[in-house]
Amino acid sequence: EIIIKVLHYLQIENFAIVEQLNLHINDGLTIITGETGAGKSILIDALSLVLGEKADSNAVRQGCETAQVNATFTLPTDAVAWLQEKDLMSGSGNECLVRRVINHNGRSRGYINDQHVSVQTLRQLGEYLIDIHGQHAHQSLLKSDVQRKLLDEISEDKSVLEEVTQIYEHWKSLKTALENLGGEDREAKMTLLRYQVQELEEFDLTTEALSHLESEYRRLAHAQKLLENSQEALLLLDNEETSSTLSSLHNASHLLEEVQQHDAKLDSIITFLENAIIQTQEAVGELRHYLHHLDIDAASLHDVQQQMTALQDIARKHRVRFVDLPAHFEELTLQLDELENYEENANRLEAELIDTLDAYEEANEALHQQRVQTAQELGEKMTAEMHKLGMPGGHLVIAVRAVEDAPPAATGTDIVEFLVTTNVGHAPKPLQKVASGGELSRISLAIQVVTAQNSGVPILVFDEVDVGIGGGIAEIVGQLLNHLGQQRQVLCITHLAQVACQGNHHLQVSKTFREESTHANIVALSRQERVEEVARMLGGVEMTSQSLAHAQEMLQRSETE
Repeated sequence: EIIIKVLHYLQIENFAIVEQLNLHINDGLTIITGETGAGKSILIDALSLVLGEKADSNAVRQGCETAQVNATFTLPTDAVAWLQEKDLMSGSGNECLVRRVINHNGRSRGYINDQHVSVQTLRQLGEYLIDIHGQHAHQSLLKSDVQRKLLDEISEDKSVLEEVTQIYEHWKSLKTALENLGGEDREAKMTLLRYQVQELEEFDLTTEALSHLESEYRRLAHAQKLLENSQEALLLLDNEETSSTLSSLHNASHLLEEVQQHDAKLDSIITFLENAIIQTQEAVGELRHYLHHLDIDAASLHDVQQQMTALQDIARKHRVRFVDLPAHFEELTLQLDELENYEENANRLEAELIDTLDAYEEANEALHQQRVQTAQELGEKMTAEMHKLGMPGGHLVIAVRAVEDAPPAATGTDIVEFLVTTNVGHAPKPLQKVASGGELSRISLAIQVVTAQNSGVPILVFDEVDVGIGGGIAEIVGQLLNHLGQQRQVLCITHLAQVACQGNHHLQVSKTFREESTHANIVALSRQERVEEVARMLGGVEMTSQSLAHAQEMLQRSETE
């Protein structure tokens, strides 16, 4: 039973040789076929692009200003949580619209739920959604780093490697700190730092002191305006010669008190007025006190201006902002202290380095043991898949070798190597020395099938990974992909009829020429159209009754298996 559908809809506009394409993507295994050169990879390229792959001007259809790819997803729980943390989820449940627009100059813009995001954010979202297995994956499989990474990715417990990486980063930072602490120029550093610290010590460089100085400067610089406005405000509030706020409040209160006995509704209003009179009298008292102590002191202003100028000059000299002077002074003092107490600090760092290295070796050994166990399990699974893929005498062993006295590294100190034999009785040897091109393709496919089953991503894409495979083995490959399609949403570009028959759905890519331009189109095939496409794949452009009958038989057999 098909249970997963994450990618629902793909819209492509002016991308490569596609002018306009609106495509619904189904669940299960979707097969993509077409004539050689028809542009079968365009769909995969568009999907990669919308999820953050590098864009260039060649992506834009010739003669157009921009290309655009839109994709609609139903996100898995972990992707929803990640987007919610970034405040990128819309109000429509776990549905998500991703868009990428590429200009003819190669620049691009990305959007998630109509919010502008970086290409890096698109790429990070893509890591939650899709794994693409390219037709040249077997070439990178020959690299030791790729083999180690593959082994680590299939491990259920990622925390062991994460711990090794974290301890390594801490060890590296301690080593850098120790190197920076000493050195031949330590005396020169101390001389400079002493001068800088002494220069800054002449000032009161606390955050509170700078804040007070700025406030005092503002007050003194605007003292005349403060005086004029405060005096005018006082006259408005309380003035015996003219009508003032306070006298108006008193008059209003007296007028209402004369008629208060006739209507109780006036009680609350009179109370408000009495409170207003009290508040205004307090404000008048505070304002008189403020004016009494407000001085226009030109000498004090001059002194404060000199202090501000001196501090701004020293900030420019040290290349920091005025407000950052306290933190800068504290940092310089700390650096000087570390250099002046070199032996004590060096001994502390060296002791911490030893402890960290011990912790690293312990974590590295745990990682080695985990890799050894995972390597045995993975080797057995890959060997079983090789047997299914027409290599009955094949055997794959994953060797994990601990390198003694190796310096710490973020991924541990193991060397991981895939060893293989394709014949019974022969000792396994490194992959690149044993397997032929066709065998390497099959081994690569076996590895991809095994690792895909352990991958957490819901969309798997296989781009002509069946190169070099044919006959009955191709049918087995199709069955393996069909089985994956019962657990994930799988897209597969293939040129093999045996693989194409195993799909739950079938898309055909075609290319046409009109008005001196090339156009690619992708359509979903009906049952009868699938028969014709499989027949074409079996027998070439000219279909015969025999090839059609063979195609019909192959499809029927795959549907009943």
